[in-house]
Amino acid sequence: MSTGSSVMLGLLPLSSAERTMARHEVVEVELRRSEDGGGWEADDSVIIYNRVPKTASTSFTNIAYDLCSRNRFHVLHINTTKNNPVMSLQDQVRFVRNVTTWREMKPGFYHGHVAYLDFSKYGVKGKPMYINVVRDPIERLVSYYYFLRFGDDYRPGLRRRKQGDKKTFDECVSSGGSDCAPEKLWLQIPFFCGHHSECWNAGSRWALEQAKYNLVNEYLLVGVTEELEDFIMILEAVLPRFFKGATELYRSGKKSHLRKTTEKKPPTKETIAKLQQSDIWKIENEFYEFALEHFQFVRAHAVREKDGELYVLAQSFFYEKIYPKLS
Repeated sequence: MSTGSSVMLGLLPLSSAERTMARHEVVEVELRRSEDGGGWEADDSVIIYNRVPKTASTSFTNIAYDLCSRNRFHVLHINTTKNNPVMSLQDQVRFVRNVTTWREMKPGFYHGHVAYLDFSKYGVKGKPMYINVVRDPIERLVSYYYFLRFGDDYRPGLRRRKQGDKKTFDECVSSGGSDCAPEKLWLQIPFFCGHHSECWNAGSRWALEQAKYNLVNEYLLVGVTEELEDFIMILEAVLPRFFKGATELYRSGKKSHLRKTTEKKPPTKETIAKLQQSDIWKIENEFYEFALEHFQFVRAHAVREKDGELYVLAQSFFYEKIYPKLS
């Protein structure tokens, strides 16, 4: 069926004049809804980016900081004690209450290394929109390993926890070190799984299935580090209230949009093969592949490539036979 033809079974296609009138009526309805304050993307919108460490989260968050004044929204960093991603029950209640009722901070973009929190459990009206980014689990661990020792180009003078340790990732894996153990791969699944105790049991298939469920049902969009620009482009199309101008800002590469871990040495094939023997890697990688496939599915229905460039698709649906007629 060609674009713009009738999608109502058993009805003849609308004429050009009828289609123009239908589109005009839709514009009138949407304009009146906007004037009534009923717009979907209203000024009380909240986004929570519960960012997984070493997935290009700082690069992406800095774009939000650059855009917040221009696009008139607030950015808030969720800083937890000792970077603990699990909140106490009382802090969960406080956080949900803050996000829900703090009107001065709406529209708001919250970000921090915290596990997913289901707002519907706390009896509040309205839920925030969750977004996130995932990365190949071994690449993420390697980046984090060297980050703890050498830092990155974002704050090069800051002393890191493992500074002075010159052991390479390959040497760590070969010697069975704790910083590169398969258990350290277990991070992306619990971040998406949430605050249930089973989420943090490394290798739990229940946690994997819960993480998959949350990704599909509770997150507006989950991108991948390797295709971050596409993730940003889709967000700009879906949520221009927050992300208008984000794609160009990312492409320009200004400020700290491209944060890189220093002194990072790629692992050998032998090191990778050893980690891939672990059941923990297999489950974490299954989640990553699931997230990647879903993102590529979303992208395939949102953008098109032309002459090596990606373009966001224009609206491809409209309404017909709108009654009663507006006066």
